[in-house]
Amino acid sequence: MHLRRYRLATVKTYVHWIKRFILFHGKRHPKGMGATEVEQFLCYLSNQRNVSAATQAIALNALVFLYKEIIAAPLSTTLNFNHANRTRALPVVLTKDEIRSLFRYLIPPHLLIAQLMYGSGLRKSEALRLRINDIDFDFLALRVWDGKGGKHRQTTLAKELLPALCQQIELVRRLHQQDIIQPNYLGASMPFGLAKKYPQAPKQLGWQFLFPCRSLSQDPAGGGLRRHHVHATALQKQLLKAAASAGIGKRVTSHCLRHSFATHLLQAGADIRTIQSQLGHSDVRTTQIYTHVLEQGADGVLSPLSSLLR
Repeated sequence: MHLRRYRLATVKTYVHWIKRFILFHGKRHPKGMGATEVEQFLCYLSNQRNVSAATQAIALNALVFLYKEIIAAPLSTTLNFNHANRTRALPVVLTKDEIRSLFRYLIPPHLLIAQLMYGSGLRKSEALRLRINDIDFDFLALRVWDGKGGKHRQTTLAKELLPALCQQIELVRRLHQQDIIQPNYLGASMPFGLAKKYPQAPKQLGWQFLFPCRSLSQDPAGGGLRRHHVHATALQKQLLKAAASAGIGKRVTSHCLRHSFATHLLQAGADIRTIQSQLGHSDVRTTQIYTHVLEQGADGVLSPLSSLLR
């Protein structure tokens, strides 16, 4: 998976589910198992573990990869197992006052990350993987590479964040000057085959992560040190802590900021197609879920209690 340039998060997830599958069947070797055992495992996840449809689908993807690419015995496309119930959750949206309160209890660099997610509609992974080169100061835009579904897009950038971004880049510059003098420093990890195409790029400032970790870490593929970006778990912990301090009763996740970006744009009169482009949705129907949030009452229906209590 590393050789195929799979993301580190994907590698960890696939290995996790392959391990769970092997343990479930008493540590039998996958070569001695097949579609029947995969069906049993997926049914167990749905019936006994009560996992979500998305989690079950990820486990299936991991096992499909295992049998196709490692065992060289692809699974049938007609697996028979109990599918977990797929429910479409409505987005949790924060009001503008709640956004302000949340930001008051965040500190750098998590404050700037949250501001970019809300101000530019970024997913958590998209914000954390930003590199200095991805910021277009002249046209107030952010370039998002290899987003969900492997899509690239360009989204807006609030000009009010430019001073904070310049300060963050200066911090990255200082760290980078310390890193490049390390004899076993490999530079920033590069997407796909760009390290071969541009061999000097990993050690150039523009390719460094905008939100780097405080310390260097061992490259997963071995052979040297790299400075990766801030961990997603650390960001989520800071958001939960800030939400509690701000007294926000809603379940605040990093995706709430993206939901709020879309909803507040709609409130300001932005066109649904424009918002679709900013969010990187393939289908406008995915974006239209935010129109329901703006309707007063479910589906715009006025409660009959209102007429009695006026």
